[in-house]
Amino acid sequence: MMRSSVTISLVPEAAGGPFVFWGDDIASHCAEAAQLGFDAVEIFAPSAAALAHKGVKEQLAKNKLSLAAAGTGAGWVLHRLRLTDPDPKTRAKARQFIGEIIDAAGSLGAPAIVGSMQGRIDGSVTREQALEWLAEGLSELGERAAVHHVPLLFEPLNRYESNVINSVEDGVVLLNRLQSRNVKLLADLFHMNIEEKGVPEAIRFGASIIGHVHFVDSNRRAAGRGHIDFAAVVTALHDIGYRGYLSAEALPFPDSKTAAAQTIETFRQFVGRFNPPPGIGT
Repeated sequence: MMRSSVTISLVPEAAGGPFVFWGDDIASHCAEAAQLGFDAVEIFAPSAAALAHKGVKEQLAKNKLSLAAAGTGAGWVLHRLRLTDPDPKTRAKARQFIGEIIDAAGSLGAPAIVGSMQGRIDGSVTREQALEWLAEGLSELGERAAVHHVPLLFEPLNRYESNVINSVEDGVVLLNRLQSRNVKLLADLFHMNIEEKGVPEAIRFGASIIGHVHFVDSNRRAAGRGHIDFAAVVTALHDIGYRGYLSAEALPFPDSKTAAAQTIETFRQFVGRFNPPPGIGT
C-alpha cells in the first residue's frame, strides 16, 4: 500500500527550500497534515536533538501520524558538512551528524535521508576518489540504520545541485558497490524530471532498490501543478510493487495549506485506484 506524507522544515536558514510547512510549530503542522488526510510527515530538522526534543513523538501520536523520514541536509546548510569533502575530519563530522539523525529518526521508526550531504566533486579530487569516500560513508551509516530496523535513504540530485550522483542508474551503480545492503534510493520526481530520459522507465529500472519517493511536480510545486504524468508514474510504482511513502517535498505555493491540499488531491486521484479500501490488505 502506497502512503501519503508531507514535509515540515524546522530550519529557518533553509528558507525558500521545497518544504510545504515551515516553522517550529510542530503541533500546528501535524494537526493540519492529519486534518487533510495525510498518513505521515517528513521532517527537515536542524539537528538530531531538535528532532528528538520538539514534541515530535507526542504530536505524531496525538494526530495518528507516522514519521515517513527525516532529512539530514541541515548538516550542509548550517555546517557545510559533506561525505565527499577532501578533509577527513570534515567527512567524519558529516558521518557523525548523519548518524545522530539516523538514531533520532530510527527511534521513531523512520529512515534518514542523505541528499545534499553527498556534496560536490571539486578541486583536485577525482570522481573515483569522491565515490570511494561516499561509498565508505554510506556503508557505515547504512549499518547504523540497520540497528533501528530501517534503511538509510540516498537521494540522487539534479546536475544543478550536485555533480556526484544525478540519476537513478547512477544511484543503483553506487549502491551496488556498498558493503551495506541496507541503503535504498530516494526517487525525487523533480530531480528525475530533469535528469531521466523517462521517469516511469527510471522507476522500473530502480525497482526494489527504491525505498522512498518525493511526490512533487516538474516545477517543484505541488503534484498536479506542473507537467509530470502522474498516471504513468504511479502505474510504474505499482508495477514494481512499491509500498512506501509518496512524500510532498514541494514549494509552499501559493501557501502551505493550498500546496498540501493539492498534493493529497493528486495522491487520491492517482494512487487511490491501486490502494485497497481501508481494512483490506493493509
